[in-house]
Amino acid sequence: MSRSELALVVLEDGRVFRGRAYGARGRTLGKIFFSTGMTGYQEILTDPANCGQIAVMTFPHIGNTGMGAPAGDQNTWVAGLVVRDPARRAAWRGEEGELEDALSEAGVVGISHVDTRALTRHLRDNGAMRAGIFSGDALPSHSEDLSPAAVAVLVDVVRSQAPVNGAEAAHHARAAQARVIETIGGDGAASAHLVAVDLGGAAGAAQHLAQRGARVSVVAQSVTLDQLLALAPDGVFFSDGPGEASGAGSAVELARGVLDAGVPFLGTGLGHQLLGRALGYGTYKLSDGQAEANGDAAPVTAVDAPLTGLSVAPHDDGRYGRVEASRVSVDGRAVEQLRALDVPAFSVQQHRGAAAEPQYSEHFDQFLSLVEARRAQGGATPSVKQEG
Repeated sequence: MSRSELALVVLEDGRVFRGRAYGARGRTLGKIFFSTGMTGYQEILTDPANCGQIAVMTFPHIGNTGMGAPAGDQNTWVAGLVVRDPARRAAWRGEEGELEDALSEAGVVGISHVDTRALTRHLRDNGAMRAGIFSGDALPSHSEDLSPAAVAVLVDVVRSQAPVNGAEAAHHARAAQARVIETIGGDGAASAHLVAVDLGGAAGAAQHLAQRGARVSVVAQSVTLDQLLALAPDGVFFSDGPGEASGAGSAVELARGVLDAGVPFLGTGLGHQLLGRALGYGTYKLSDGQAEANGDAAPVTAVDAPLTGLSVAPHDDGRYGRVEASRVSVDGRAVEQLRALDVPAFSVQQHRGAAAEPQYSEHFDQFLSLVEARRAQGGATPSVKQEG
């Protein structure tokens, strides 16, 4: 393999995987995670929750369906992509272009012809870690020989990257300006006015809510509680986004303000973690960096709430009452849904932000039912205990 084609994946523990340059050439750094899904690579690339991270596609053949046209203000958020056997040409009639061309246009440094299953096993055994992809001019001398000196230089570069704070990552991913999304379909009359706090991934969710008859005001996470409540929301949605709730203290306080005001609350992804922290639970990292295309995969960061039965939210001596872990991941490691029984709030960890199928967006219907119940009671806080 010529030097111009060579690319390397370098992990912070010193492990190196050789491959071919794919997409943009150069250097990219980030936390590395893997997906074992056979489909859904476009959703992974455009999910703001993956902002600044390197994605490893464990399934060997990637790119057969090309890249469709971005929806709305959807962008490619990943810092890098690792694949084994890229499609030479997209074969699906609906594709807008080739995956490699899309990566190059977006400036995403990638690598192909990597043993991604061995890389996945290494991450499962050793846990999530920082990594880098290097190609072209970013490779030091004698990289093709994997000389100890060259590898040491690259490992030092990987280890020198600072951890990404959750609040900072959301700041980079979210839309720059507040906006209003009018109701879609029907007679044009909004059934409810919702405020979506954009932690980086509100665009797709806001569209889903608008399609269900709501008028949605999208605001940045820097919004104050007074500014938010001045919009007179019937419900507040905290979106998915990159990073972790442990680095977003101001957003946790904002969530508590919403709970104290008795306004129905829905959180997805990072918003789920924020609700957990607002209720007084902690969050913790799971042992491996895994993100799946299906709805039952465990998240990388989990809410530290009891996995079974009811508990009393620890914050302020149980101010928010009882909480139920209404769904747990299939491996039994993580709470995937929280449901407060004494304040109108619930959250889900798994949410497919781009092109969500019905089974991945039923929580929006539940949220609007909660909003309508509160409106029917003249703004009084309803019970949020639901079947199913």
